[in-house]
Amino acid sequence: MVIIMLNFNKLEIKEAKRFKDRLLGLMFKKNINYGLLFKRCKSIHTLFMLEEIDVIATDHAPHTLEEKKQSYLNAPSGGPLVQHAVVAMFEAFHQGKISVEKIVEKMCHNPAKIFKIEKRGFIKEGYYADLVIINSGLPWSVKKENILAKCGWSPFEGFTFKSRITHTFVNGQLVYTAFKVKDIRAGKRLLFER
Repeated sequence: MVIIMLNFNKLEIKEAKRFKDRLLGLMFKKNINYGLLFKRCKSIHTLFMLEEIDVIATDHAPHTLEEKKQSYLNAPSGGPLVQHAVVAMFEAFHQGKISVEKIVEKMCHNPAKIFKIEKRGFIKEGYYADLVIINSGLPWSVKKENILAKCGWSPFEGFTFKSRITHTFVNGQLVYTAFKVKDIRAGKRLLFER
């Protein structure tokens, strides 16, 4: 359920709102009027093929369930999605909707190119090693005990993904493996070529 942000015509906005309202209720209130969940949109495959989507990202807004249960006008928008963004895209890969190469392009290469982020988004000599290792044939189920967001919940709780992230490296340092985040500070400030 990676949220894909792009401009839609009025018909597609209406379709997105209908899906959002019917399937997600108040849990995914957004501040903007143009979002779709890739698993729910019949035309998303076409958008990928036509190169209409430049970047796929999440808003990762780890609000508590108590905050999300407020009235629509008071509930904060967004949800805790960053932990599951890549494996959610791999669900689309397993469904034949997108290639692994296209996932990498949209989630890694293009953000670095569009925002002119120095030495990020590619595996190249001299670049920072920000990497995830994914086993595309290792299923796992989202359970309360393996949710890493501090808010303690996920809209994916109870869902079984076909792929699993086994390792994450930030600036060349192993920071995640076996559902555990290491207690190290590996992050560095992003620099931009502007």
